[in-house]
Amino acid sequence: MATTPIKALPPGRHRLTIDVDGREREFWVYIPTQVEEPVDGWPVVFIFHGGLSNAPTMVRFCEMNDYGDTAGFVAVFPNGTGRLPTMKTWNAGMCCGYAKREEVDDIHFVEELLADLPQRLVVDPARIYATGMSNGGMMSYLLGDRLADRFAAIAPVGGTMGNDTCSPSRPVPVLHMHGTDDQFVRWEGGVGPRSKSKLDFFSVDHAIENWVAANHANTTPTVEHLPATVDDGTSIEKYTYAATGPGSAEVVLLKIHGGGHTWPGKESRLDLLGPTTHNLDANAEIWNFFQQYRLNG
Repeated sequence: MATTPIKALPPGRHRLTIDVDGREREFWVYIPTQVEEPVDGWPVVFIFHGGLSNAPTMVRFCEMNDYGDTAGFVAVFPNGTGRLPTMKTWNAGMCCGYAKREEVDDIHFVEELLADLPQRLVVDPARIYATGMSNGGMMSYLLGDRLADRFAAIAPVGGTMGNDTCSPSRPVPVLHMHGTDDQFVRWEGGVGPRSKSKLDFFSVDHAIENWVAANHANTTPTVEHLPATVDDGTSIEKYTYAATGPGSAEVVLLKIHGGGHTWPGKESRLDLLGPTTHNLDANAEIWNFFQQYRLNG
């Protein structure tokens, strides 16, 4: 049940800080300006930046805050940790960088954000979701595993699991998007040719197999070839591992043939990240997926 905040934030952009484990942690909150607050409170989407990036860069990278402004959800962009203001990482299992080396407890950081946000705005606790790019996608997977009772669904993009296995306390619906030509977090796993961390990442198949098992989903997917609306050298296959009944949740994989380490539908300003598909709008796809799910419902 949503609670009335102590001091409500007005619509718009807010840069906020919170002290967690002796560190001042930053996060940016975008409250819709074009949609009225829902009766049950705002749905909230956490959007995690990639490794060696930061929250403001992620805002520009995916523009999910703009989508939320009209779709009607609050977009929260947490900032990772690192020695440089523009190069932050998340401790999401095997990866990455400063956060991993310093053993930063980013799960606790998110728990503190979940406690802090209702003091600033009216939140619908049944509609809290997580997505992210690369290391941020890995963070989404970790949250789905460790905080399954708080997140209604997750949607990693270009990031695989950071752990050997997962054991969420309840089935969590998963939407995963990944390019077959990703040179940073390779589809097949291993060390990406352009990876800065040079870590031996798990494969996409590893993530899907683990979550299909954890969610008690159908192990045989239905496969769809989505229509190509733009001739940009990419095509999309959709694999749906359907829920099998109560106590189960679906896992959906969008395989982007020819796609790089990018956010579908948003042109990257960095050529080294590889091709971006325009046959898929990640923001719309993620939100349409999230809207189907709520905790205890």
